[in-house]
Parts: sequence; C-alpha cells; structure tokens
Amino acid sequence: MSEAVRVTVVNVGYRSTNYWVVSAGTARLLVDLGWPGTMGKMRANLRRMGVPLNEIRYGLATHYHIDHAGLAQELKQAGVPLLVLESQVSAIPIMKTWTKSQDKYVDITMHDNVTISFAESRMVLERIGILGEIVHTPGHSDDSVSLLLDDGSVFTGDLTHPAYVGERDAAVVTASWRLLRERGATRVYPAHGPVRSIEAESVTESGRKAQ
Repeated sequence: MSEAVRVTVVNVGYRSTNYWVVSAGTARLLVDLGWPGTMGKMRANLRRMGVPLNEIRYGLATHYHIDHAGLAQELKQAGVPLLVLESQVSAIPIMKTWTKSQDKYVDITMHDNVTISFAESRMVLERIGILGEIVHTPGHSDDSVSLLLDDGSVFTGDLTHPAYVGERDAAVVTASWRLLRERGATRVYPAHGPVRSIEAESVTESGRKAQ
C-alpha cells in the first residue's frame, strides 16, 4: 500500500447529534448516518463543510437507532455504500419498529450492504487509506460498535459514560471502555457532546469520576 494520508475529521451533525466525516485525502467515511427524513439537511451540512457526497466511500452506523442510521438507505440511494458489521445485521430490521409514518423513514435493504466481520475491518479501512479498526463496544445497545483509529481517535456513538450507566449494564460498559483503552484510544469523538480525552470516561471502582 502507498504511504498513508493524514486523516482529518469534520462534524456534519445536527439536532444535537454529531455525524463525523473521517477523511484520508478524498476518500471519506461517514460515521453515523442522520435522522430519517433529513437528507436535505445532511446534504447541506456536507456542502457547508466542503465534503462532496460522492467522495464518501462508506457510511457506518455505530448502532441502529433512528438518530444514527435513519438516512442509511437514502445515502445508499445517493451512492454511499452501507458498511455493516456481522453483529449488527439483526438490529437493522428492528430499528423500523421505533419509527412513525411522520419520520419518513426509508427501509434499509439487506442484500446490497457491505457486511464484514470485525477481523476484516482493518483491511477494508486500509483500502481507503484509513488506518484503524472497528471494534464491538456494547453497552448502549448490543449492536454498538466504535471506529478506533491508529492515532488514538475513537468514534464511540452512544457508548455510555461509566459514571452514568445503570447497575445492570455497568460491567458491559466498563469492559467496552477498557477494551478501547487497551487498544490505544486516547481521544473520544462521541455522538453527543464535545470531543474529549478518554480519561474523561474513567471512573474509580467506587463509581466516581477519576480525578
């Protein structure tokens, strides 16, 4: 492979949700895919941030809730392939049950997605010049994944801060954050709120945020 291009990140989010465009030159990955019925808003934000839609090589939903994957099919129709992890496949049809007619949600077709395993994710990303991997980070939902770049940037979707998780899910959430740290994550790009150090996601065993 040719020498890696420096990765840049811009936020094209709206309605209090961050949608991150990760770019290696003109090869781009869109992380989280908009609210249903808002394709015009997504197009406008992409233009405003200087991101041509036809340069987005894949769309990746960190999980299949309507504020994260609501535009997946419309983006596919606009030429953006949907990158799906094998563990997410069963969650796609379930998402429709949370929509209403006024949402203008377009069903995601299943036969034409790019479905991969976690082990294959590094190779797929490398093909578009992005060095990193996709890892399984359940906690907010069973199908939740995070994009972890080799430079330490991690795109976590709605992975819950350990201090705010319920007792039932605490062990799963803690394990997901531990995995990200062990694999080199340093800077968190969440779906809601500002970019922050992964140390802001740390808690002591007593449940209080680490100082």
